[in-house]
Amino acid sequence: MNFLAFDTSTEVMSIAVGTTGEGPTGEGMAQQWLHTAAGGAQASSGLIAGVMDLLRQAGLALTDLDAIAFGAGPGSFTGLRTACSVAQGLAFGANVPVLPIDTLLAVAEEARHTAHAGVKALRLTALLDARMDEMYAATYDYVDGVWAEVEGSHLVRPEAFVAVHGVAGNVFAVYGERMGGLTGITALPTAAAMLRLAPTLMAAGKAVPADQALPSYIRDKVAKTTAERMAEKAASLQALPVPSGAAQ
Repeated sequence: MNFLAFDTSTEVMSIAVGTTGEGPTGEGMAQQWLHTAAGGAQASSGLIAGVMDLLRQAGLALTDLDAIAFGAGPGSFTGLRTACSVAQGLAFGANVPVLPIDTLLAVAEEARHTAHAGVKALRLTALLDARMDEMYAATYDYVDGVWAEVEGSHLVRPEAFVAVHGVAGNVFAVYGERMGGLTGITALPTAAAMLRLAPTLMAAGKAVPADQALPSYIRDKVAKTTAERMAEKAASLQALPVPSGAAQ
């Protein structure tokens, strides 16, 4: 099977094309082509060009793909929308399904592959910087090559996070002191990790038609509307004590 995968949910844009089969380490892809570049606001201009370049290197057309996988979130709002819209557009044109993959699951898989290769059983909590003094978190079990969700994606403040097993992600340099000096495996949701996850997720029926692919935001709102701000201001003014002698 042939897969295209990409993630733009963090400050790093990661793209990969791979063909299933036993790789040199006994797992993953028989062949893969990888590309990383700056993410964030720059992802929208570089993603499609990067995808097409990797496909040319692999000698594949979009119609040769069995699925297009993308980092569905949680993560950067702009990054998630970029990845989802590009995945949908490419999939519509090539008539192939889309495989949304949780970015925190990709973090866990990347950490397992880099720090725990060969381990048969593992529990990891994946953490990504959500900005606004919060982190995205999710916990997964890995048993005999298969990941299972233990606790789904949610937001947590660094001070409130309690580690009871291994942790991985991109939060340690930013929030480590606020988590009592906690350290873990530094990992991002790479497209290579998504390639390793793709065959099992495909077999589990997680692929969807292009028009059904959706990002997972977790934090639905990052700003209040003007009306909401005005209502809050009015409520706070009403709550102020009336000065003595003021007209009622």
